[in-house]
Amino acid sequence: MPASNHARTTVIPGRFTAQTDEPFVVFLIGLRVNKFWDFGKWTPVARAMAPMLETLYQNPEKGFLGGESFFRLFPLGTIMVSYWRSFEDLEHFARSPSEPHLKAWQSFNKSVGSDGTVGIWHETYKVSPGNYEAIYANMPVFGLAAAINHVPVTSR
Repeated sequence: MPASNHARTTVIPGRFTAQTDEPFVVFLIGLRVNKFWDFGKWTPVARAMAPMLETLYQNPEKGFLGGESFFRLFPLGTIMVSYWRSFEDLEHFARSPSEPHLKAWQSFNKSVGSDGTVGIWHETYKVSPGNYEAIYANMPVFGLAAAINHVPVTSR
């Protein structure tokens, strides 16, 4: 489960990092509204994310470790940076008929397809232990550290 809202907003003075000895996956996914006034096309796409996240946060065995969402006003868009235990877990969630993503993806293709109303994109990165850097100074528990392990930076 994600950290409580209080833990996610309380600033922790000092320098911290994210620590893990396991590989993980960084998955970026975003939405860009290209035709703002066509609400009937893009609002269902935007609303589809909440049920997926609810499923993932309630079922940590699916491999979702956590994430952060961001919003841009113009052009209207969102991005979510998420962390996964493995590419296989991510792919299973995306392709399994028993998970909410596949139905949402099929609905997007049927309703929007390539008409240009709304754009969606994603990028996936496999990260091996020791091949990342994460620094948080005077921040709440955030990002990768919230998804795996938030620890103080020690002197080198």
